Amino acid sequence: MNNDKTIEVLNTLVQINNDRIDGYETALKETQEQDLKILFEAQIKTSQNCLKGLSSEVTHLGGEPTDGTKLSGKFFRVWMDVKAALTGKDRKAILNSCEYGEGWATDTYESALEDQSENLTAHQQTIIKAQHALLTVDHNKVKAMLDILEKAA
Repeated sequence: MNNDKTIEVLNTLVQINNDRIDGYETALKETQEQDLKILFEAQIKTSQNCLKGLSSEVTHLGGEPTDGTKLSGKFFRVWMDVKAALTGKDRKAILNSCEYGEGWATDTYESALEDQSENLTAHQQTIIKAQHALLTVDHNKVKAMLDILEKAA
């Protein structure tokens, strides 16, 4: 197994969690609705916890956990800012932006598990699967809030 490749895979997941944190911090600023603030704070905590596990693995392998974000994450934050500005901080627009970001995050985890499993130990795969499950729950919470809005419309 190639340590550099493993570190690269793990750091990709670190970046996705950095993106989620940045995206949800932006979302917190864009809403005044208390239930959304509670949701976004919980999403941030999920990613902070994921970062701890991933960063520990990267460090254990002799690597340096990335503190940056991906271009896609920057796009997500910019897109959310534009959507919020255009729609007057519309609840549905903010949730749609978050749902897009959640889909990106879960897809990245799935890709790591499916396409990069040969670069991950069984222990690392277990960590990633557990984190993927947490992100899936978070994604489903956002989708459920969107579903409620669509049924009410």
